[in-house]
Amino acid sequence: MLFIDNRGGTDPALNLALEEYALRHLPAENDYLLFYMNEPSIIIGKNQNTAEEVNREYVEEKGIHVVRRLSGGGAVYHDLGNLNFSFITRDDGTSFHNYRKFTEPVIRALHELGVEAELSGRNDIQVGERKISGNAQFATRGRMFTHGTLLFDSHMENVVSALKVNPLKIQSKGVKSVRSRVANISEFLREPMTIAAFRAHLLRSIFGGAEPTEYKLSEEQWEGVRRLAEERYRSWDWNYGRSPAFNLHKAARLSAGTFDVRLDVEEGRIRGAAIYGDFFGVGDAKEVEAKLIGVRYDSAALKAVLEGIDLQHYFGPVSREEFLDLLL
Repeated sequence: MLFIDNRGGTDPALNLALEEYALRHLPAENDYLLFYMNEPSIIIGKNQNTAEEVNREYVEEKGIHVVRRLSGGGAVYHDLGNLNFSFITRDDGTSFHNYRKFTEPVIRALHELGVEAELSGRNDIQVGERKISGNAQFATRGRMFTHGTLLFDSHMENVVSALKVNPLKIQSKGVKSVRSRVANISEFLREPMTIAAFRAHLLRSIFGGAEPTEYKLSEEQWEGVRRLAEERYRSWDWNYGRSPAFNLHKAARLSAGTFDVRLDVEEGRIRGAAIYGDFFGVGDAKEVEAKLIGVRYDSAALKAVLEGIDLQHYFGPVSREEFLDLLL
């Protein structure tokens, strides 16, 4: 097994691109291990509805990245207190779904630090009833990766807040995240240590105490990684537009009256809109509904559309901010 050094980068789009690039382009006769840490970000599972998983207001306020990954499973929060690992290997026909094979070296390293961790259920590592790691897999063309989080010293208030969606009535075909009681590994250590020391211990343990042999990417390969980050992991179409279709139903009472908004969203764009209520306006609400069709379902795009609409003409004394909240 060879170790891939990500040069200490903390950009989630670049780190996920590096993982995919290694899977698809590095010499297939080798297995690889990749470590990375990300700036505050929510990493969405391949089959999830981003709008359903993310607390939009909190994420925008805190400047948290939202990036979709290749593997399935639920949404997870990353920050610089979270160490991520990825085993990139041959898909031998027996390793996919075999999480024990890939978590055992990690669990062994945790035991060496006095952390009584164990694989729980299908793909979680827990200490007692508390989850410290979630794992997922992806396979393509005879290659696969198994990657996981290791909550070492994450800001737990962000974990809870960033993934706590406001109680909108969203009906979606996306895979829902299952929330568990989470904990930091630092709570269970015999002696305090930094995340850098923890990373070094984990690397040493996985390689059996030997100095790992490193695979060094060429500048041409790094350019391929950067290109993939731009084309996929920074792409709105990938991170939001790829979300499964969903219906949103939101009702609220504003000073202008009661509003009942219903949206159909497919491929990240509004395909159907209906606005009901007891508001008083001169214009026909159907004209506003028509202006929403085809618009990307994100706050910036919706805000831009509303800038060109005289909302008071249609609904009475309602502000753009109030109406935008109705749509989101």
